[in-house]
This record gives sequence, C-alpha cells and structure tokens, in this order.
Amino acid sequence: MGKIVLGTVQFGLQYGVNSEGRPTEEGVREILRQARLGGIDTLDTSGAYGNSEEILGRCGVEVFRVVSKYPKGEASVDEMFGRSLELLKCDSLYGYLLHHFQVYRDNPAVWDSFMALKESGKVSKIGFSLYEPSELELLLERDVPFDLLQIPFNVLDRKFGPYLKELHSKGVEIHVRSTFLQGLFFMDREKLPEKLKPLGKYLQELDDYARENGISMAQLALNANLQNPFIDGVLIGVDNPAQLRANLQAVSDVKIGVWPEVEEKELLNPVNWK
Repeated sequence: MGKIVLGTVQFGLQYGVNSEGRPTEEGVREILRQARLGGIDTLDTSGAYGNSEEILGRCGVEVFRVVSKYPKGEASVDEMFGRSLELLKCDSLYGYLLHHFQVYRDNPAVWDSFMALKESGKVSKIGFSLYEPSELELLLERDVPFDLLQIPFNVLDRKFGPYLKELHSKGVEIHVRSTFLQGLFFMDREKLPEKLKPLGKYLQELDDYARENGISMAQLALNANLQNPFIDGVLIGVDNPAQLRANLQAVSDVKIGVWPEVEEKELLNPVNWK
C-alpha cells in the first residue's frame, strides 16, 4: 500500500460526480485510522479544500507525511504556508505545491518563496499541481528546480505519460490524481450527463475488459496506476471508511491492458464538465 496517497478534498468540500457527500468528523477519524492500518503514510490536502486542513488538524496527522498546496489569492506563500501549519497542527510538511499554475505563469518570482521554504527546513519537497503538459514544458524549459509533481493520470487520461520516465530519472517524485476520474468510472452508464456521453464508448470498453478478466473497475483503474514504475504516489479520495477498505482490497497483481487514446480529450479534464 506504500504508493497510495489519501486525498482529503472530500473532507472539506463536496467533490466528484459520484460522491456520497462529505464525511462527518468522526468518519474522517475512522478513515485516517484505517488508512494507517492499511499502510497509507501520506495525505494530500490544500488551503483550497474548504476546511479540510482544519478537520485534519483536529483529527491528528502526526503519523502521516502531509502534502499541502498554496491556493491562488492575495495572501503570500509564507502566510498561507504558516496558516496550513497552524490548521494542521504541524511543525513542518513533507510537500508543498503551487496549486494553480496560472499563479506561476503570471508571477514566476512566486517560486522564490517556495525555494526559501525548502531552504528553511519547513518542507522537504516543493513542486506544482499541473493539468496540462504545456505547463510542464514551460517548467522544463526554464529549468525550474522542483522535486514533487502532482498530475492527472488514469487508464483513459495518459497525456503526461511521455514525460514520466524523464521526470523519474531526474529524481522528481510523481503523484497522480484522478485515478478514478473523480468517480466517473463508477457512474451508472445509463445515467451519464449529456456532456459526458461521448466517453460512454470508452467506459464500455473498460467494462468489457474488466468483465472478461474477472476484475472490478476499481481493480482495473487503481492497479493501472500502481503498477506504473515511474509513479510514486497514487491519490485516492473516499467518502467513508467502507470505500477506503474496498479500495485497499482492490490492490492486486492483475493484468492491465492498453486502450486507444480518447479523442474527446477535453472531457478528460473535470473542469470542462460543467
């Protein structure tokens, strides 16, 4: 379970197209307890995730490595980082990412504050949360010294695939999100929103493969990312302890196939679902 990273956006916001809703604080405590028992040692959060950091701080995160993110806004990196430490009740963080790439695009000097945090010893790794390969290309062109990256990656969305080996060879720790495409993989195929219906044929292909190989959709999607040798962390988000247990039980050495590229690439970004 060492690769699994527990995403916590659901603890502070209603999130995902197939979400059951935010867990209670007691539910969060139980999720964290079971995560630790299941071998998960890393949490992912952000100052942009509602009151997720506050809830985590009340529940206690001492036994976890915590990665948080700097959201866009008027407060400085130092101020937001300090607020995260205060809310999480931590003295330091494992990782701190720039949550919205546009902040860097508009003001590249913001990265100096991240490097200063790392030099101070308050955070072990710094980096970016990205959406598009063009953002990564800009960072590589400028030789920006990051050592932690979070990107979307799943069986249908593999646009960052060509970069993984190079990043890994440079010592960059790679965390991937959208393993279940924000719950889309589990939606009733007959009830897909009109805008997402073009993805139906690809979901059917996944369904057929899973059925033919006697595995679940969770096993298919989760293990596709876990088995990638260039991926260091696979984020999963859960609404309740039962979902976490099911995900942990889905970890297995199943054979994962290869699927055609999705033509409607814009639909692989949940930002475009609205």
